[in-house]
Amino acid sequence: MMRMNRRQFLRTASAGLLTTACVSSSRYARKKKAKPNIVLIMADDMGYSDIGCYGGEINTPNLDKLAKDGMRFTQFYNCAKCSPTRATLLTGQYDQAVGTSDMRYGATFGEVLRSAGYRTIISGKWHQKPLPTTRGFDRYFGLADGCCNFFNPGTVARPGEGKPGRKRSSPRRWAIEGKAIMGYVPEDKNFYTTDAFADYAVERLEQYKNEPKPILLYLPFTAPHYPLHAWPEDIAKYQGKYKIGWDELRKRRYKRQIETGMFDAKSRCAPRDEKVQAWDSLTEKQKDDQDLKMAVYAAMIDHMDQAIGRVVAKFKEIGRWENTLLLFLSDNGGCSETPDTTPNIPPGPVEGYRALGPPWANASNTPYRKYKSSDYEGGNHTPFIAHWPAVIKPGQITDQIAHIIDIMPTFMEITGANYPDEIEGRNLKKPVGKSLIPIFKGKKRKPHDCLYWQYGKAKAVRKGDFKLVKFGDADWELYDLAADRTELNDIAEKHPDKVRTMTRLWEEWWATSRSKS
Repeated sequence: MMRMNRRQFLRTASAGLLTTACVSSSRYARKKKAKPNIVLIMADDMGYSDIGCYGGEINTPNLDKLAKDGMRFTQFYNCAKCSPTRATLLTGQYDQAVGTSDMRYGATFGEVLRSAGYRTIISGKWHQKPLPTTRGFDRYFGLADGCCNFFNPGTVARPGEGKPGRKRSSPRRWAIEGKAIMGYVPEDKNFYTTDAFADYAVERLEQYKNEPKPILLYLPFTAPHYPLHAWPEDIAKYQGKYKIGWDELRKRRYKRQIETGMFDAKSRCAPRDEKVQAWDSLTEKQKDDQDLKMAVYAAMIDHMDQAIGRVVAKFKEIGRWENTLLLFLSDNGGCSETPDTTPNIPPGPVEGYRALGPPWANASNTPYRKYKSSDYEGGNHTPFIAHWPAVIKPGQITDQIAHIIDIMPTFMEITGANYPDEIEGRNLKKPVGKSLIPIFKGKKRKPHDCLYWQYGKAKAVRKGDFKLVKFGDADWELYDLAADRTELNDIAEKHPDKVRTMTRLWEEWWATSRSKS
């Protein structure tokens, strides 16, 4: 496994503030002798079926073991887009209410848990205007922007390399601790963001291993978000395997989901997206090109799993694993965007900037329809793994409905932390989620009355088993997810009263949910 030569610099970077505060006396906190460590890991633009334990063929032994020894959710939701998901995840409140880009009217779980005595660390993608070191995190290393070149996030080529492939000419914002860097060019040619984020996390765990404080580690990877960049040895594992094509891949993933209990066969797999051509209609050259695309994408997820394995191993090495809650999810569904700015350079190397595209993203989201930025299940659905040896019994699969708004209330319950009423004179909006602890304990949790979504042209509301979905100027569509999990049978015309009622619910939420910013 490669290691970064930047470590000496990182070790001398300024340490964050050491802040402790009073802890609330919640019933749960009193029952526990020691507060658990918390690890929240998030993939970027990864589809529902990509990892092995959710039906995928990609080699993800570390995530698969976490799932086997913990709990998998089959109905867990995000916000279908990078920045909204992050604002919502961090604050426990819908991003529209707190401010999607600045979270001005919400407290982050870094702020909340640091006040409860936690050492708070983030390594990875932030995608918010204020840096994490101003919003409750002691230490930070990573991309404070949307996406970047995995091998060289800067705009300048290193000696002996070609110019790094880029989506746009302006530099991306990187940050080390509290210092923003526009156009970060690592000196080490072995730099790769997935490795770098895991390295920083492992280094901080080693640094604080003897500190009495519990640890909060937020590890949001950039993988497998475009550009398609991976190490050659990882690509080689998969190249040629995807010559079966996206149509066959969806069939195989769906079959495994049924066999492993991750999906009920009474709801059929959504067919190939109407904008995606049949695999058999491609030329052999096109098939080779598409096979390489998917091989690089698979390699990115494979390598992320390797990085997760190193972080888990470090928790075990420092003796903190048994009392550590680990959560894993994706920020949105598979991505159909195609910002291929280097069409003549194949996916993989630093000089290229290529994306997966709709055909493979459609397979990535098996068994669901549509993609990131839509509020169909393929856009706002995520795999969700919870592992906590002290609490969660191994091998559980739950179909209880949950959402990323539930993560902050969960952290608050298990730590005894309180959510502040205000920060720096700003009145804050309280979390609207519900703790996941009852589900972790194998109990039936009282479900949400409603869940809401909005991003750009996409809108949705779910109440019970019914979900109302709209995109752009199209009519509202209604689906009964109890009978039709893949949203293939629009029943809006059969239930106009329910459409009106749920439309009104969404409009009332929208009218009252938005922040002042």
